[in-house]
Amino acid sequence: MKTLGKSQQGMTFISLIMLLGFIGSIALLIMKIGPIYMDHGKVSSALDKLKAMEGIASQSDYQIRDNLRKQFSVNYVSDVKPEDVQITKSGGYLKVTIEYEVVKPIVGNLSVLVEFNDSFEVGG
Repeated sequence: MKTLGKSQQGMTFISLIMLLGFIGSIALLIMKIGPIYMDHGKVSSALDKLKAMEGIASQSDYQIRDNLRKQFSVNYVSDVKPEDVQITKSGGYLKVTIEYEVVKPIVGNLSVLVEFNDSFEVGG
């Protein structure tokens, strides 16, 4: 009786290189995009702290912007510029909106663009 030879198992060298390249590109994306979302968490936290402040609706635009600037300074947020903050006041109503975008280069001329729009309303 004739025995059949064992079939080959495992990946070829080329498929191993392709798999490592795919894993490397995913890791690169995570390393580039992760800090953007971590900074956005700091922006959201600053907005939540501002909303929780007592008497925020009666503060002037300058005071609100100064409070946000201080929070951003403490948390090292550099993506939000003063022109990205819009403040709408009417009587006892206050709406603060922060709309900004972050562009980070990945490799060569390939970049990632992430847009954020956060806001809160106080009063009625």
